[in-house]
Amino acid sequence: ADAAGSALRAGELALVELSRRQRDALKLLCRLAAGATLTVPGGLLPHDDIVGRPPGQLVRTAGGLKLLVRRPSLEEYVLLMTRGATIAYPKDVGAMLTMMDLHPGDTVLESGSGSGALSLFLSRAVGSKGRVLSYEIREDHHNLAKKNYRQWRSSWEIGHIEEWPDNVDFIHKDITTAAEDMKSVTFDAVVLDMLNPQAALPVIRPSLKHGGVCAVYLANITQVIALLDRIRICKLPFLCEKIIDVTHRKWLIIPA
Repeated sequence: ADAAGSALRAGELALVELSRRQRDALKLLCRLAAGATLTVPGGLLPHDDIVGRPPGQLVRTAGGLKLLVRRPSLEEYVLLMTRGATIAYPKDVGAMLTMMDLHPGDTVLESGSGSGALSLFLSRAVGSKGRVLSYEIREDHHNLAKKNYRQWRSSWEIGHIEEWPDNVDFIHKDITTAAEDMKSVTFDAVVLDMLNPQAALPVIRPSLKHGGVCAVYLANITQVIALLDRIRICKLPFLCEKIIDVTHRKWLIIPA
């Protein structure tokens, strides 16, 4: 539930976009602050014109441009937040979460953190009683993922009664050297979004529960073949259940 009559507050994130009929033309994410100003193509929009208003209101700039202001969804946040690495896109994340069949309270391993998009969706899926261990080999990506995660949580805390769970441990380490870390943990699911996921399989295998799912996010079929070859040649105890390509088509409907 939203806090305090749902009014937007200083310190939280706001999404500013053109009115519904032109929504793809402009979408800006900003953190609201007293006295600050957002620059838009039609002029300037003072944050003070947004703070205190309920989300979903139309605000007009001095130049007459109508803008819709509201809280961003998690999907919109990960698409607009600062990126250091290409993110796992929400359409693909949705498919992976379904394949992993995550429940509140589950413990999940992620490698690598990237910009933190998948980490946020995993955090929501396992809830306050769950846990996400997110490994990242690159320090710049590790730091950015933590920053994006904290920014979303701090904004959520201002605009909602229930706080976003603090359930992700970001670890700056090469997953292939983390075998000792895994000995004391049992994972309900694993998701790999890295350049060479086949190198991680021997490390994560002993800690993945029997029947648990390892979802792998790959960019092309060459990488898929390399992964399957490693499983076959090394006789790793993984069964390839399915390989899917998720399509997402937008429709534009204009009534006659």
